[in-house]
Amino acid sequence: MSRATLAAARWRARTLARWLGGPDRGSAIVEFLGVSLLLLVPVLYLVLTLSRVQAAAFAAEGAAREAGRIVAQAASLAEATARAERAVELAFADQGFDVDGAGALVATCAADPCLTPGAVVQVEVGIAVALPLLPSFLDAAVPAEVPVTATHLAVVGEFREAP
Repeated sequence: MSRATLAAARWRARTLARWLGGPDRGSAIVEFLGVSLLLLVPVLYLVLTLSRVQAAAFAAEGAAREAGRIVAQAASLAEATARAERAVELAFADQGFDVDGAGALVATCAADPCLTPGAVVQVEVGIAVALPLLPSFLDAAVPAEVPVTATHLAVVGEFREAP
């Protein structure tokens, strides 16, 4: 290759490099961090939110099951209500939720005297899970809670004494 051809090739390479933005100046690291943050923050928020909703679902299901068992085995309706409300509070506290048992629990009976032998008792437990890390001023504009409910049917024992 002659000197003129080599000089022309170098000139073309420099011109092309200037036109394409020059040599790599470390901007790939900045771009990588920017894209990583744009993708990582929403994924972490989604994982955090789903874990809270899943914990509430576990707590609601366990609370409904235990409250149904307590109501079906209780001697009186007043005793059953108090014990079932406490069981609901304990089930939610186990998953990190502070819940009032009386507000979260709804028990309905199929029979007129509720604890008659063979009667079916339906227990429904519900909670509204607040979305984490949302400021309070967004509550009016965006639904910031996810309702979670669980239902359990319990049968009062057939061989017990009628109330």
